[in-house]
Amino acid sequence: MTDRAARTRSWQGVLAFSLMCVGYFTSLLDIQIVSSSLANIGGGLSAGKDDIGWVQTSYLIAEIIVVPMSGWLTRVCSTRWLFAGSALGFTLASLMCGIAWNIESMVAFRALQGLLGASMIPTVYTSAFYYFEGQRRLIAMAVIGVLASLAPALGPVIGGWITDTLDWRWLFYINLVPGFLVAAGVAWLVDLDDPDPGELAKGDYLGIVLLALSLGTLEYVLEDGARWNWFNDATIRECAIITLISSLLFILRSLTYAHPVVDLRALGNRNFAIGCIVSLVTGVGVFSTIYLTPLFLEYVRGMPAWQTGVAMISTGVASLAGVPFYIALVRRVDLRWLLVAGLAGFGLATWLFSFITHDWGGAQLLLPQVFRGFPQIFAVAPCVTLGLGSLAPERLKYASGLFNMMRNLGGAIGIAASSAILNDQTNHHFLYIASRLTTANGPLRDTINAMSQRLEPGFGSAQAGHAAAIHEIFNIAYREAYTMAFADAFRTIMIVFLLTTPLILFMTKVRS
Repeated sequence: MTDRAARTRSWQGVLAFSLMCVGYFTSLLDIQIVSSSLANIGGGLSAGKDDIGWVQTSYLIAEIIVVPMSGWLTRVCSTRWLFAGSALGFTLASLMCGIAWNIESMVAFRALQGLLGASMIPTVYTSAFYYFEGQRRLIAMAVIGVLASLAPALGPVIGGWITDTLDWRWLFYINLVPGFLVAAGVAWLVDLDDPDPGELAKGDYLGIVLLALSLGTLEYVLEDGARWNWFNDATIRECAIITLISSLLFILRSLTYAHPVVDLRALGNRNFAIGCIVSLVTGVGVFSTIYLTPLFLEYVRGMPAWQTGVAMISTGVASLAGVPFYIALVRRVDLRWLLVAGLAGFGLATWLFSFITHDWGGAQLLLPQVFRGFPQIFAVAPCVTLGLGSLAPERLKYASGLFNMMRNLGGAIGIAASSAILNDQTNHHFLYIASRLTTANGPLRDTINAMSQRLEPGFGSAQAGHAAAIHEIFNIAYREAYTMAFADAFRTIMIVFLLTTPLILFMTKVRS
């Protein structure tokens, strides 16, 4: 064994991998950490409701563009310097986000933060294959899996607590100390490969431009499509056309160019192809449920950010609780069956969410969230090992970027689909409810009369009291329609998971 390989397998490798996991967790956490504090950020920067959404969208667009390019960047810079530079750039961009003076500067700095920090995500996956072998590799994948589950779940909790107790700017300042430590530690400890500047001459720069165009416009369409009524908006239509054309050209370029920026040929490996589909579906499930749950608690129940975060924390706790069970089972059970259990368990959990009513709070959400959090490790970790572990080592760097991009893309698709379902189904259910709220409905007449008498003293006249009663009935009907739409969204996620689960039977066993 060479000196480099010996160091990789020693305590130095464990410490280096641990530091890389901190960077990986921080990068994932920042996707969701602002979600429960957007109103506070908007108020602090005097931004409108339409503009404040770009604080999250700009980060996601930048990140999803760079993630699949990370394999090529690793070849150019080496794992050490790419990860250390990514951590340092992410940290400096976090500082700039904290000192942003208006919405334009915040959006620019958030895009920079996502752009610079994105390479930490796929790099940690490939590093696990270099640092560990056998059962230790499976445990390393479990660690990555639980971090991937915890970060989105804890983001709104941590963000709400920081905003309520300190100030929204500390959402970004908290990255400074761990960011500098990760950058310095990785630069000192990581020694997996050497940089190859010669790769710059062979770089697929046209492919990079096409990739950025296709993913950037696709992310924009998915993020803002529901807000602007999809293809009724000219900008959304134009971006969708650009997405389609640039995607087709990118696929053609990647399959014909000698050194493509993304190794699409790896999809010829059955395990990797199915793994990418599962990664996409997992992204749909994880990000959609984390999007839907706080939205319900804030808009239907009227909970503040901190209480919403507390109500959701059971998902993260359940994810952690699943780790020792996974580690115990992974030594005895075929990874494919663990993955089937994870996907089916997640689907069952979203089915439990479909019984949601307007009065659900933290207590009612506890059991569904525990059932959702516990199987996440079983849905993520085996997928990584089965998908990436079936590839030759020299293809890992290029393929891991594509694998991770699918998860982020799944999150964008899931959130966009959830928004569309909420919008369409709320209107559908409201029209159904309203069609039965007529003067021919005796119980409704009695309810309105009772409410009118109760409200009349406060409004000064019988007519005003009656109008207030009608308005209250309207709000109740809309609340119930909105709640029913949430149930529809959760049922849709369940169907997606149940349809995906049988694909695992077509995967082949991978040596640990």
